[in-house]
Amino acid sequence: MKKLSIVDIANELKVSKTTVSFILNGRAKEKRIGEDLVERVTKYVEEVGYKPNSLAKSLRTGKSNTIGLMVEDISNPFFASIARLIEDRAYKNGYKIIYCSTDNDTQKTKELINMFRDRHVDGYIIAPPEGIEDDVEQLLKDGLPVVMFDRHLPKVNTDYVEIDNLFSTYNATRHLIQQGYKNIAFVTFASSQTQMMARVQGYKDALKESRFTPVVKEIVFNQDEEMIIKPMTAFFKKHKDLDAVVFGTNHVGTCGLKIFSTLGVKVPDDMAVISFDDYDVFKLYSPPVTAIAQPVDEIADNVITVLLKKLNTKGVSTASHSIILKTNLQIRGSSSGLKD
Repeated sequence: MKKLSIVDIANELKVSKTTVSFILNGRAKEKRIGEDLVERVTKYVEEVGYKPNSLAKSLRTGKSNTIGLMVEDISNPFFASIARLIEDRAYKNGYKIIYCSTDNDTQKTKELINMFRDRHVDGYIIAPPEGIEDDVEQLLKDGLPVVMFDRHLPKVNTDYVEIDNLFSTYNATRHLIQQGYKNIAFVTFASSQTQMMARVQGYKDALKESRFTPVVKEIVFNQDEEMIIKPMTAFFKKHKDLDAVVFGTNHVGTCGLKIFSTLGVKVPDDMAVISFDDYDVFKLYSPPVTAIAQPVDEIADNVITVLLKKLNTKGVSTASHSIILKTNLQIRGSSSGLKD
């Protein structure tokens, strides 16, 4: 069945499409359209079950009441939790969310931004990959609010919400040193994104203080988990003197635990473990894994609060916010001290 348009309604009732449009948009009184005609159009619309095209409506009003949310991977528990909380807050404020995963792919992200532009989304929440600086600048130039989270683009002046990545890994590494561990590795995904560089730096700073040698392994991200596990396995086989490891993300952490199980490495007797991003799997592991817990509720709350403020003051120039939140080191059995 063909979807009815305003033109079809106008033709059927033999009135102008402009008149129909004014009635459907609640502007009949303003345009002094007679009550009889308003009733006739309203009754007909109810009978045929006409629903206005939301895209066409957004072109008329300049507002779609949707927000584009772009994360690295929507299936990752960290991003999924934040997305869910943002969706709830947005919905209560009259906005719907369109999600997508960028896979940290610059070209894919550029295409997704274009798709959101075609859909006339009102604002953007992005965990950005590198290389989209020009695209974000263009959004800002066109008056579209952008809030970044988890990481930011140093060359772009926009709002962002992050955690204190440097202190988080510094604090976690210090905990291992205080427990008596000396040969501590840092294993993470290779990245020059702000949050990942800060995490490596925090680890290095803690080791430098104690005059220990850093051992950093950066893995190239791959959708195929086997391509992550392979180089990590080779790394742990090569560095048999390691007694502790800090994993830079929960994905790397879960891969690491699988490797230890395969290699027969006992946690914490052979290897103490701390991972970034707390995760249910870490609590269920035996022994439970010490993790750097991000304040997910607080991140989501700040992100949507900043974006809604921008949306509600559109056209008014407001200063960019840089919100840095604290993490919590959840100490569990995987990092208990060395036995004498």
